Amino acid sequence: VSMGLQLVAFAVALLSTLFLVIATCTDCWMVNADDSLEVSHKCRGLWRECVTNMQDGVKTCDQYDSILADHPVKIVVTRTLLITADLLAGLALATLLLGLDCVKFLKEEPHVKLKMCFMAGVILGIGSVLGLVGSVWYAVDVYVERATLVAHNVFLGVHYDFGWSCWLGMASATGCLVASAVLTCCLH
Repeated sequence: VSMGLQLVAFAVALLSTLFLVIATCTDCWMVNADDSLEVSHKCRGLWRECVTNMQDGVKTCDQYDSILADHPVKIVVTRTLLITADLLAGLALATLLLGLDCVKFLKEEPHVKLKMCFMAGVILGIGSVLGLVGSVWYAVDVYVERATLVAHNVFLGVHYDFGWSCWLGMASATGCLVASAVLTCCLH
C-alpha cells in the first residue's frame, strides 16, 4: 500500500509541478472579456502581453520592459510566489524521487527514505500554498479591478477576466497540495 501511495503522490506531484511551471511561463493570466465588438484576442501574462488578430490569426507579443521595472503589484507578487512555488516543487520532486521505495538509493535505510518522503511532502505543501496564494491573489485582483470599473460605470474599451493560465496555476497548486497531503498524512 505504501509504495502504491508513493507512486500516486509522485505522479500527481510531477504533473502538478509541470503544469505549475507552464502556468508561470504562459501569457494568458488575464484575457479580454468576450465581446462581439472585439477583432482581436488579448492576453496578459506575468512576462508579456500578446494580441491575436481574430481575422488572420497573427499573434504579436510585447515583452514587459524589464523584470526590475515598475510593474503592478499583482504581477510582482504573483511572479515571486509562483517562481518560489516552482522551485520548491522541483526540490520536493527531487527529494521524493530519492525517497521512493522503488528507487535503490538508501535501500537499506527504510526509515530515512520515509523521512525523505515526509520532507518532500512538507516542501511540496509549502510550495503549493505559495502557488495557490499567488494564483488566487492575481484572480481576485483582476476581479476587483473589473468590478471597480463596472461599479463606477467606467468603460476603457476592454474588460479583462482571468484566463486559462490563472486557472491552470490554481489547479496545479491544488494538485501539489493533494500530493503533499498524501505524502505527509497517508504514509505515516
